[in-house]
Amino acid sequence: MIVNLCFHGIGVCEREREPGEAKYWIAEDVFLGVLDVVAESDDVRLSFDDGNRSDADIALPALRDRGLTATFFPLAGRLDDAASLAATDLRALRGEGMSIGSHGWEHVPWRGLTAAEADREFLQARTVLEEASGGTITEAAFPLGRYDRAALRRLKAAGYRTVYTSDRFKARPSAWMQARYSVTSADTVESVTRIVRGRAGLHEARNLLASSVKRIR
Repeated sequence: MIVNLCFHGIGVCEREREPGEAKYWIAEDVFLGVLDVVAESDDVRLSFDDGNRSDADIALPALRDRGLTATFFPLAGRLDDAASLAATDLRALRGEGMSIGSHGWEHVPWRGLTAAEADREFLQARTVLEEASGGTITEAAFPLGRYDRAALRRLKAAGYRTVYTSDRFKARPSAWMQARYSVTSADTVESVTRIVRGRAGLHEARNLLASSVKRIR
């Protein structure tokens, strides 16, 4: 089993684009400490959602220094946002051995989407991000961690090889759906270390049950 850690913003969230966004930003020193722990583990995968500028300015140099790789999930609709990654940043990430996935077009839940909304989030966004990053995209991450069986069905039909949730339990390395632990402003190096090195407990069992419900609703 593996642990998937997900980051959003690193440093200070200077402007929330949606209520509660700052909760998902972590201090730079905590982030660097977490990477030091991850560098000593062989069963942890890293990912970054939302495509914030801190991915290129802080995360990329820190990953490079430690010989780590990660998957970055930007939003197609924010490529022209000064606070977000641009096409040149996505190409630079690929050039450093990082992977690029899709977080959709807008930061909206992928639950209860109409056919037109699903086309924009799953297909049009992927096309834009592929052109911007100069490579194929086969992975997707659920915005806000919300999904239903219709979204899962559409993602499979669209040919995504892996999809990432925020369901907070360990995952099988080859599973199509990969649960992740989002690291938040409340976390410390010690709390993330417990996640990385801990055993599955009651909370993870409940999270697994909740994920099963999402898949059938």
